[in-house]
Parts: sequence; structure tokens; C-alpha cells
Amino acid sequence: LVMLSVEREPVVAGTFYNADPKALKKQLDELFQQFNSKKTIENIAALIVPHAGYVYSGEVAASAYALLSPEANYDNVFIIGSSHHVAFQGASVYNKGHYKTPMGVVPVNLEIANALINQNDHFSYKEDAHAEEHTIEVQLPFLQHRLHNLKNIVPIVLGVKEYGLCERIASALQPYFNKNNLFVISTDLSHYPTDEMARFIDEHTVDAICSNKASELISALEYNRKQHIPNLYTGLCGWSSVLTLLYLCQGFDKMVFQKVKYMTSGEMAFHDKNRVVGYQSIVLKRDVGAEDLLSDEEKNILLESARKVIHSHLGNDYSGKSKNRDYAFDQSDSAFVSVYVGKELRGCIGQFSSHLKLDSLVKELAISAAFEDSRFTEIEAEELDDLKIEISVLTPMRKIHNIEDIELGKHGVYIIKEGRKGTFLPQVASKTGWSLEEFLGHLSRDKAHIELGKHGVYIIKEGRKGTFLPQVASKTGWSLEEFLGHLSRDKAHI
Repeated sequence: LVMLSVEREPVVAGTFYNADPKALKKQLDELFQQFNSKKTIENIAALIVPHAGYVYSGEVAASAYALLSPEANYDNVFIIGSSHHVAFQGASVYNKGHYKTPMGVVPVNLEIANALINQNDHFSYKEDAHAEEHTIEVQLPFLQHRLHNLKNIVPIVLGVKEYGLCERIASALQPYFNKNNLFVISTDLSHYPTDEMARFIDEHTVDAICSNKASELISALEYNRKQHIPNLYTGLCGWSSVLTLLYLCQGFDKMVFQKVKYMTSGEMAFHDKNRVVGYQSIVLKRDVGAEDLLSDEEKNILLESARKVIHSHLGNDYSGKSKNRDYAFDQSDSAFVSVYVGKELRGCIGQFSSHLKLDSLVKELAISAAFEDSRFTEIEAEELDDLKIEISVLTPMRKIHNIEDIELGKHGVYIIKEGRKGTFLPQVASKTGWSLEEFLGHLSRDKAHIELGKHGVYIIKEGRKGTFLPQVASKTGWSLEEFLGHLSRDKAHI
């Protein structure tokens, strides 16, 4: 028997994007143009991108695709989206032929498609799941336009109704989640609340996604559902696709989600802000260390930007040396700015959760550190020649269960207990020469004001629990490290 290839014809060309090949190329050129100066990333594992019509979400989608090197050489691009038209349980993989767009045929890896179907109970081919579905199709022209070596795609439409099924689907995809393949997750955010409410809901949802914890996303979805927000149809139309990605990430170290661009349909001149859809692009990077966050050029631009706003605040001109004043920085959750006069610290201010672009966040923190840190006197004009600035751009926080996971000089630490908080940046250990015990002791006592003999501690990990009352430290004379060590080992059996 000869199996005939049944090409999946485009169904939203002419509505979601231009149907004419030349007009579509022009449309894509215009969407990518403003992101041409962005540095590409070599270690991208996945993109989360919207799937509305290009006039609505094309700019947000292009902001993420622009981070791919045009010469990236992926074996396959797995495109995962959630069904908008057909209700079913499981994952439908197109295995009857290839996808087409006005820009040409996009080959489907039929070997992988058939293997997924034949080897997993939750995978099948459902014709109606792909027939009218736009969530996969709208991503294809972006890939065709950006990647010079686009080889194969694996188009998967999810019809999931329960959270647990996403984990089983992720398990089947796990062998393919490697450096040879790219995953594209297709989803929009909140549908149809007001613009103001959409931004509130979407911030909560996106933060949950970027936590890289499936449980956090599930909690956010449930929270949004229970709020009974007027006109909120869904907070994340592709929740099953995003949740599957989070389950795929389990067990991988150094996987970091990075926000790229956020907009709502209300930002379009012709759209009503009383009824909007939210769009966010996110890039998932693998094998990320702090040294990968910024290039030398970007570091210099940020340092000069911080120096310039401090000079300007004091009425001084500062031209700087950087030639690129319009560099397109991404959003950043966390950064600190420290200012010194000579070797003397004169201010240190940071922020753990921000939706500002990194350069804007650094400018804001530089002003706060130089003039608003109440622990120090303000920087004065005659001190500018001796001014030194340190900027710390932080990787996402990770909860640890063993203090031996802390690498002095590399890791900063944030501690919180009963509303008391304290932070030490990595350079504190390097500059003081403290041991780990001294580092944690000073952080707990001097920054968070947690005192042994005064505070009890409760610890829980994977169902194992332990408690020490305050008097345990007083009676034993243990140091903080010993106190925590005995609690973890003798009480919680961790």
C-alpha cells in the first residue's frame, strides 16, 4: 500500500495574517524590524508566544522569535497548542502529511508523529482537532521567516481537561526535550476583561509560569477562576500547553524563564480597552548561569546609564562612552544597584519583582541608591569623580533545603521568616571573607533580625517535618549552622 500525503492547508491565511506570500513577507519584515538590534540566544529550549492575528499579537510573538539565531540548526520544532474548537482528552499529532502556509510547505516529522501515537495511549490523530485550529498554523510563518534551516515540525494539539494528563503527556515528550529540538508553546493570556484588569491577572499568571513550578501555575489558574472577574472567559487559553512545558522542565537544572514583551489588544489604536486580550512572549533558556545574562557591551551600557542619571540628578552633564543608546533590553525581575565613594558604601537598593525593562529598572534603582537609602548620606556633586557603581542582575530565586547548596561568592541569599526579611548579594562573602556560617549568621541577625534563642524554627520537605523551640539554641549553645543542621537531620530526617 502507498500512503498518500494529505497536506494540511492554511485555514486562517487572509484573516490572521496575509495570504499573499509577498505581503506576508513584508508584514513579517515589519514585525521583526524593531528587534533587529536584540542579541540572539544560543541555548533556547522553548518559546511561549501568542497566537492571535498578527495585527494584535504579531509584535509580541516576533519579540521572542527574534531571539533565535537565524542559523540555529534544530532537528525538530515541536509546536504545542491547546484546542479552541474541539473537545477531546489527550494529544492529537498531525501524521497524515505536512503543513502548508503561503510561504510554502513545512515538513512534519512523520516518524516522530507516528512513534508518539503508537507508543503512548494519550496520543492519537484526530482530524477535526487540526482542521480549523489556528494555534499551530499562526506560528509557522514566523518560523519560516526566521530560521534558515527549518527542517521539521511536530504539530501537537492538546484537548486536555485535567491537570494530571499534562504530566503524562510531558512524560511521553521527555525524550525529545533536548538541545537538538526547539519547543514552541502557543497561548494567549486573559480574554475579555478590561485592560486594567487584564494586566493585573496576566502579571499573576506570568509570574507563576516563570517560577518554573507546575504547582504555582495550577494555583494561579485556580485563583483566577475563583475571582469571578467580569467578562473573564479564561486567564490562559493554552494553559494545558504551558503546564505540559513546566512538567517537561522537571528534573532539569539551570532552566530559566525570561519575560520578553507584554501587550494587550487594548494598545491597538482601533481597539476598545473595555474588552481586551493579553499577550506575553517568554523565552526558556537552558544551562543558564549568571555569566550568561549580559554581554560586556550590555554591562557597560547599564553602568553608564546608571552613572548618567546620578549626574543628571545633581545637575551635571555626562556623555559617557557607549555608542548604542537605544539597546533593546528585556524585562528583568530582579536587580540591585550599589554606589560607593572610593571604597565606602553609600547606598544599596534592589528590587525582586519588576516589570520594567532592565535599563529602566537600573536607572530607577541608581537614583534610589544614591539619594534615597536612609542608611547613608546622599551622594554630593563633589564626590562624583570618586563614584563607583555596582549593578547586580539576579537569576530567579530558587528555594534550597540544604545550606550546602550555597556557593559563597557565587550565590546571593534571601531569607524570610515571619515577615522578617534579609538579603546578601554574592559579593558580600567575597568582600568580607566570611565562612558560610558567618555569612548566614550575619544575614539572619543583622539583616533579617532573626535571633537564636528568640525564634523557633519549623522545617518541612517532601512531607518530612521538624521543629526546634527557641530554647533549644539557648540550652545547646549551637551556632546557626549547627542549629539548622540538627533540625534537618535529627528532627525532620532530611
